[in-house]
Order: sequence, then structure tokens, then C-alpha cells
Amino acid sequence: MSGKTSYLAGLAAEDCVARHYVRQGQVVAARRWRGTYGEIDMVVRDGDELVFVEVKKSRDFLRAAERLTRAQLKRIYSTASEFLCGEPRGQMTPSRFDVALVNASGQIQIVENAIGF
Repeated sequence: MSGKTSYLAGLAAEDCVARHYVRQGQVVAARRWRGTYGEIDMVVRDGDELVFVEVKKSRDFLRAAERLTRAQLKRIYSTASEFLCGEPRGQMTPSRFDVALVNASGQIQIVENAIGF
């Protein structure tokens, strides 16, 4: 897959995931939020809780899951911590980390609370 094709496929996967959360009654607060440490694909508000979502797309769910590295997890966590600084309750804001896996057919599998430290 070329760089541009891969980029567009990633955007399409993120669109599908955003629609999934909205159908669940949640609000997408930010997409591709960039901080000092990196980027968070999506930040979703679920009532008082913030959900930091990493979207991974590949041919199948297993391959998508395998694309998440330990270094990436650390960057996501650090970036989420930075995002929380802008919230009224700061680091005390209830939050979780989901991984949204998207296969080649556009099917979505959400792994809630997938990233824990």
C-alpha cells in the first residue's frame, strides 16, 4: 500500500470508529490530537469519563492488534496525560484506553480498557 493510500485507509478506519462511538451515545471530543509526546487518534467523552482511542487497521484483527508496540503505548499514555491537563479535573478525570481494531472489510472490534499501566 502506498503512503497516501495507507493514510486514506487510516482516515476511513477512524471515521468508522468515530461513528461506532457516536452510535453508542458518546461524543468525539478530538481526533488526531497532537501533544508534545505524540498523537492520540481519538478522544471520546462517555459521560464524565474520557476514552483515549488508538485505531489500528489491517487485513484482520490479529494483524491490527500486532501493530501496537510498547513504545507506542508509552507515547499514547504520555500524550493522554498531557490532554488531561486541559480538563477541569486534570489527572483526576476518569479515563480509559481503548484499542479499536478494524479489518479489511471495515468491521470493528473495540477492546475496552486495553491499555493499562
